[in-house]
Amino acid sequence: MPQSLEYLKESPSQTAGPYVHIGCTPSFCGIDVYGEDLGKSMKTGPVTGQEITIRGTVFDGTGTPLRDALIEIWQADAAGLYASANETRGQADPNFTGWGRSPGHMETGEFVFETVKPGRVPMPDGRLQAPHISFWIVARGINIGLQTRAYFEDEADANAEDPILTRIEHQVRVPTLLAKKTGEGEYRFDVHLQGPNETIFFDV
Repeated sequence: MPQSLEYLKESPSQTAGPYVHIGCTPSFCGIDVYGEDLGKSMKTGPVTGQEITIRGTVFDGTGTPLRDALIEIWQADAAGLYASANETRGQADPNFTGWGRSPGHMETGEFVFETVKPGRVPMPDGRLQAPHISFWIVARGINIGLQTRAYFEDEADANAEDPILTRIEHQVRVPTLLAKKTGEGEYRFDVHLQGPNETIFFDV
């Protein structure tokens, strides 16, 4: 007779908890482990392409900044290539990691990434995606990390033919995925967890 497997039931999801910064960004918390937190610097030398800064804040449903959010990004380099062993289209910029991690400021909640504007990446069928950066957000109260993307408002032509943006049913919500240009090489991308300006999140 087969043994019952009820004792292997899935356990409940856990939130990031109050110690996520100690584990992921110890230097930010005043604990010297790595000298510099992993993911803080995405550029390890001179990079190709346009260097940019992206700032933003994660807001809850009341419009209050989350002061304990942790954000990670993953993106292509300026030529649209990823720093990955699975990248077969060419050699990615050796001085660009393509991955970054930033805690929200403990008072304002603002996160900051010093990066490069990504190039266009093809879909499996060859259609080009608009330049974008993938975001992953965790914080207390979020059971599963939230996935979204930041596109660029000044890439209107590319955005208009992007295979992901164009298939969103409610096009009035597309602006929630657009990073706003605030200056030369400066962009702002705020994330709203709930409310009328709720950011589009992806189930990936």
